[in-house]
Amino acid sequence: MRNYREEYQHWLDSPALSEKEWAELNAIANDEKEIENRFFAPLEFGTAGLRGTMKVGLHHMNVHIIRHATQAFANVICAEGEAAMKKGIVIARDCRLNGEEFAREAACVMAANGIHVRMFESLRPTPELSFAVRHYGTTAGLNITASHNPKEYNGYKVYWSDGAQLPPKEADAIAAQMREIDIFTGFKTCDFDTAVNEGKIVILGEETDELFLEKVLGQAIDKEVVKEVADDFRIVFTPFHGCGHKLVPEALKRLGIKHLYPVPEQMVIDGNFPTVVSPNPENPEGFYLAVDLAKKVDSDLIIGTDPDADRIGCMVRCGNDEYVTITGNQMGVLLLDYIIKARKATNTMPENPGTLSSIVSTAMSRAVAEANGVHFEDTFTGFKFMAERIADWEAAGSYNSIFAFEESYGYMSGDYVRDKDAVTAAMLIAEMAAYYRKQGMTLLDAVNALYEKYGYFMECTLNLVMPGLDGLQKMAALMEKMRNDPPSEIAGDDVIRIRDYADGSIWVAGLGKVDKTPFQGSNVLYFELANGSNFIIRPSGTEPKIKIYLLVRGKCRGCCEELIAKYKEYAEGLSK
Repeated sequence: MRNYREEYQHWLDSPALSEKEWAELNAIANDEKEIENRFFAPLEFGTAGLRGTMKVGLHHMNVHIIRHATQAFANVICAEGEAAMKKGIVIARDCRLNGEEFAREAACVMAANGIHVRMFESLRPTPELSFAVRHYGTTAGLNITASHNPKEYNGYKVYWSDGAQLPPKEADAIAAQMREIDIFTGFKTCDFDTAVNEGKIVILGEETDELFLEKVLGQAIDKEVVKEVADDFRIVFTPFHGCGHKLVPEALKRLGIKHLYPVPEQMVIDGNFPTVVSPNPENPEGFYLAVDLAKKVDSDLIIGTDPDADRIGCMVRCGNDEYVTITGNQMGVLLLDYIIKARKATNTMPENPGTLSSIVSTAMSRAVAEANGVHFEDTFTGFKFMAERIADWEAAGSYNSIFAFEESYGYMSGDYVRDKDAVTAAMLIAEMAAYYRKQGMTLLDAVNALYEKYGYFMECTLNLVMPGLDGLQKMAALMEKMRNDPPSEIAGDDVIRIRDYADGSIWVAGLGKVDKTPFQGSNVLYFELANGSNFIIRPSGTEPKIKIYLLVRGKCRGCCEELIAKYKEYAEGLSK
């Protein structure tokens, strides 16, 4: 195995590099730190695929990494047999820089390996890719996207035949193949146009959009309530320059929304994201143009989707004509409560309904589900785990999923996707907002009503950013310390139980190891405190940062705010 210096030289000496790529690498010849950061190790291939900044180098996203990963992916598909190759793969992309080039390169490698390719003609939402895998019955799916990350990033998101992100077994197989294949000479490829003409690559377009939209609209529960308020109900929408620009407005119009106001500057498709620092709907500062427009048109609701349209964020008007954010946790609980009420009212609730959320999402979802006779389970972070659990329910004939969500602004409804789906979520949120508007309430009023009914919950997510090689080492050291020398108290509150989801062990203060978690295999530490709050820490699977989740419950809003403040101060001290 080459060290980082030898790997750097290997790249410099390769005839596969273009003149521009060679010049980029040659320009860092005297920057030892930059060379190390680019070549100390490959990007790690996991169940989420690959994600990184776009530079020339082993630890970044570039065309060589795309070909390398795709050949490994192709080998795994081919190992499944001729039938799997014939079923093939669906490939999509979002608005990212180099997205079209990366998607075409991947399609050419797959086609050259005898794998049938369906490829979208232009950018499409991630949930539509998941739908296409399930609808066309393909073996796999691939999306060139970095989701909500800044413009410097791109990614390689992989799916298996169920329409969910890749299971660990297949991800490990791809990673193993990548270790065996030479990055510059170990792949097959072909001419894109020739492959299209020969039918090896089939282009997908509006026909798939229509099939997807039909399923989306099928999730509407009560269109009549939209019709009743449609004449004076207004929504502002922004896709943040990305994939939501077409299908989200179309879904809302077909639902019956008459007054939809897209933000003109952000309807422009642009991977540079010129109007925002970060195209992440979790960040309220990105909504400034939408807020300006909402004030002009007197809008009730603002909806924003991230570049690949799997995450969705919302703001609502409050009493002083300002707009406030509905958090991912709040929206998840709002939707769950509304879906339960609306399905019961319309007699469309399935037998044995079930709902899912991640272990780092609000505990309020369990309270809502159980109070309404709906089965609740939590899973690891990631919709692939929720999809896996839903598949288990289907196989056992036990529960019928009505909804699943994560705190990170992701929601899933229906059986046609197995990932976050901002298109369907936008439609459901609009319907729900119309329902509350008919009652003279905003979604903020609805949140407060749920707190009065179920108790006060509050959540906060912190990101301890640790970039580069040093950052990886710091992340590992912090997790090791928290695991091997865990705190007995956090910000003055006793730790009474620790769940270590790496090996599934449960530790109780004074008793030691006492039990096992229902699932294991993820680097997550879950600290349960004596006052009912939870402090959760895990490394991000896609970005160079440690994520810390604060989940609190109190007697009042102010009580929750005080707990969040002191746990936040403690968490921020961990990176010092």
